[in-house]
Amino acid sequence: MATVQLRQVASARSGDKGDDANIGLWAADERVYAVLREQVTPERVRAHFAQLCRGDVERYELPNLKALNFILHDTLDGGGAASLRTDAQGKTLSLGLLEMSVEVPDELVP
Repeated sequence: MATVQLRQVASARSGDKGDDANIGLWAADERVYAVLREQVTPERVRAHFAQLCRGDVERYELPNLKALNFILHDTLDGGGAASLRTDAQGKTLSLGLLEMSVEVPDELVP
């Protein structure tokens, strides 16, 4: 097993809906998707964004796309129209998620 950052085995994109951030995470390989499903839990995502996310984190599975979608509630300090944050629309949160580490079988490391 190898410990890698998500950026080595997955891709992500993020955005907003008001004060909630939305992060999509996907894998190109079924075996990597299985790792994502097992290790990238709502609890880990909330802990990873503990300084930003003040609400719950919901996770939706999209197995046909080999993807997970996370909704981080109460994260954007009011959202694009209300917040003074540099990234009030959550566009960079996907990059932050890709910093999270996961353990993958050695043969899945690029």
